[in-house]
Formats: sequence, structure tokens, C-alpha cells
Amino acid sequence: MTVRFTPPYPQPHSTKSSLLKRFVRGWNSWIHVLFDKSYTMKMGEIHTPALSFYIANELPLVRRILETDAEIFPKHRFLQDLLDPLIGNSVFSSNGQDWLDQRAMVNPAFSHTALKGVFPMMAAAVDDLLATMRALDLSKPVSIDPLATHIAADVIFRTMFSQPLDAAGARAIFDAFHDYQKQAQRSSMLRLYRLPGFGYLGRARRAAARIHAVFAGIVAERYAATHTRGERGEDILQSLIDARHPRTGAAFSEHEVMEQISTIFLAGHETAASAITWALYLLAREPALQDAIRAEAGEGPLTYEALRGLNVTRNVFRETLRLYPPLSFLVRSVTCPVDMRDKHLETGAMLVVSPWLVQRNRDNFPEPHGFDPDRFNDPEQASACRHAYLPFGKGPRVCIGAGFAQQEALLTLAGIVRTFELAAIPGDDPEPISRLTLRAGNGVRLMLTLR
Repeated sequence: MTVRFTPPYPQPHSTKSSLLKRFVRGWNSWIHVLFDKSYTMKMGEIHTPALSFYIANELPLVRRILETDAEIFPKHRFLQDLLDPLIGNSVFSSNGQDWLDQRAMVNPAFSHTALKGVFPMMAAAVDDLLATMRALDLSKPVSIDPLATHIAADVIFRTMFSQPLDAAGARAIFDAFHDYQKQAQRSSMLRLYRLPGFGYLGRARRAAARIHAVFAGIVAERYAATHTRGERGEDILQSLIDARHPRTGAAFSEHEVMEQISTIFLAGHETAASAITWALYLLAREPALQDAIRAEAGEGPLTYEALRGLNVTRNVFRETLRLYPPLSFLVRSVTCPVDMRDKHLETGAMLVVSPWLVQRNRDNFPEPHGFDPDRFNDPEQASACRHAYLPFGKGPRVCIGAGFAQQEALLTLAGIVRTFELAAIPGDDPEPISRLTLRAGNGVRLMLTLR
């Protein structure tokens, strides 16, 4: 195998951080707390004044937590509190019977994400993005993060509400979600150390309200139109309004519809925006891969059937998700005393499975920090690509939108690379920051040349 280059990642510390250093390093980013052994250990532990964490990296443990014994390792309350201002009690954050009931109510909505059905919507959103990018001043570096947020938010907006998202709405969402992540991260660190909140949670709530404001009016208007005038749409929002509880027959209230919409919007745009941003940065470092994508995509409009042949593009996206998984830590709760390896975990402890660590473990992938899209064609890495690759999670809580995200990414990456030549700016390297999602703390800026 040939690693093309090693893209940026925080150099791990040589030794485990002290309690104080962990607080300082974790104030902005979870991955900045990691040390050398974090990347190879089978199972680690961290204790804070409020909570004990156990990080499971060994693949049999990962499978047990996420797949075979998933019902006894539900999502941890810590994660629910972190996301509550944004998504409330929704299908992403709920557990047990409540989750099963919500999943049954929400599942019909995903018929609207059938890949062939949403293809024209995605293609139109990409065309609009390319028109926006052509109008930019290309003599200056282009900030990629807001553009990736716009395309990802626009695609999910069209799927949920049957209408595009304008530039002002996209910018509001990008700014507010960046703010939310920063405030929620700091609120979490203070809680872990049993320190006063200093208003960070309130600032996170206000940031969440700015995100909700972009689509709250659409939800309220459709909810009223359905219940008072019998008017109907054909999209995810309408499916959620029409949903009925599997046992009681009750409908979602308008507030509950907002929580589900917020969840689908968050899951459907932020993770995709993160991955598309990192993929464009990686492609900018490798002109030969841009040429290969142009060759396989050909000329003229991309068709749904043509996506199957975008093997280079697909492997670039897969390798991006391996190096920069948007959700770098999957957080679970211990619901009964349990032994794992040499550790005894008490009820209430937090179990963490980290795609960031599992996918960068040299026991799983050779040269794990290096960028090598060809590893997905390598028979010797086939087992790792099946078992040690979990950017969408695994088991019953696996991301239901994985295929949707891949199709969106293929269309977007191929569209941009066919339209522009991308070049990285020497010395302007993005710094991965892991909060709720993995973003570049200092942003990704590239030089674009119209072809």
C-alpha cells in the first residue's frame, strides 16, 4: 500500500493527562486529551469528579457494546443533556421502549429518503451550490466550511420541507451551530468537574433557538394547515405530522414534531457537512485524485445510474470518514454491573466507543494516520474495513441515513471537482477539533480555479 500523505491530527501526548491538564485540553476538543497509548490500548479508563469513563477499543468489546448487547448499553444521559437544547427527547437521544415507539413512528418518514427518489433534489442542490461558488472571488482563498454546510443543509431542507434553503438561512445555521458546539462543550467540561455552569448552557440554548428559528415557522404553518384545513405535503415533515404511536395511536404534538425535525436536520446536515469539508481538503492535497474523479465522472449531467461507477470518489469519501469521523465518540451507559477485560464497571458509568481511535489503531489499519483511499480495494484490509470501520455506528442504532449521506457526498464531490481545480494553501493546515462533531477549529480554506 502507498499512503499519499499524512493529513493533520493532534499529536498525542506522551503520557496520560492529569486531572487539571485534561480539563484545559478538553475545554475546546475531546481528541486533544488523547495520549500515545490511547491509540493502541484495548480498554482505557478516565475518572473525573462527576463521572467515570471507560473507552473500549478492542473490536470484540466494540461489537458487544454496539451490537450483541446493545440493549443493556443504551445512550448515556450525559449525551442526552448535551443535546437536549437542540433536539429534546427524540429518536436520536431516547432509549428503551420510548426509542422503539419513536422509531416505529419515524420510520415511514424515511421512505422520502429513498435514494433514487431524492436524486433529482440532490442534483438541483449541487447545481445551485456550483452557481454560488462560480460567483465567488476566486482570486482569494475560499472558506469551504460554510459552503459544505449550505449544500448539506439545503439537501436535507428540500427532503424535509420540499423547498430549498436560502443563503441567509444556511449562514445562520452554520454560525449558530458553531456557537452551540463551543458553548455545549464548555458546559459539559464544567459539569464533569462539578463546577458552576457560568452561563454556558444558557448560551447553548440561545444558539439552538437560532437554529430552530430557521425552520420553526415552516413546521408551525404545516402543522396548522394539516390539522385545521386538511392540507397535505409529500415530504418528511408531513410523514411526522401523520405518524401515530404504535400502541396508543397518539400523534406527535407540534413540539414533538419540532424535536424530530431538529434531530433529522442535525443528523442529516452537520455530519455530512463535516465529511464533505474534510474530503475537499484531502482532494486539494492530491491533484491526481481530482483527475481520476473527473475521468470516472465524465462529461455532462451525472445520472443516478452513473453513481455506481464513481469508485475513486466513493473511496475518497470512505477514507475521509475513516480519518475524520464526524461523530468521533459514541457514548453509552452501563445499566448493570459488568466486567470487561480486567475492569469492573458499575451501574451509571459511561462506556465510550471511539470511531476516531478504532479507525486510527495500527492493529486495525496499517499506517492508520495516512491518507490512502486505495485501502478500500486492498484484500488484506477487507476485514478491517468491515469490522473496524464505524463512522455511522453499528448495530440497532446504526445511522439510518448512511446511504443518503454517501449519495449526497458523491454528487457534491464529483460536481465540485469537475467544475474547479482545488489547491491547498501551504502552511494553512486545518486543525481537527472534536466537540459534538469533528470540525476544523480554524476552518478549511482552499484556492479554487474554475476549469
